[in-house]
Amino acid sequence: MPVITVQLKTTPAEKKKELIEKLTATAAEVTHSPASSFTVFIQEYETDSIGLGGQTLAEKLANK
Repeated sequence: MPVITVQLKTTPAEKKKELIEKLTATAAEVTHSPASSFTVFIQEYETDSIGLGGQTLAEKLANK
């Protein structure tokens, strides 16, 4: 059972569905394994729980 794990900021359900579909399809194509054998886990983080260069992602996004 191949596993794909993705960690990212909180993301809308439709985008997670698209990500799962595309990651699964690409991994199946590359490995020549059936798509049904893949499991995808998405771990989400609030933007104030992600740090980049000493600032939270929330701060960086607010400063754009």
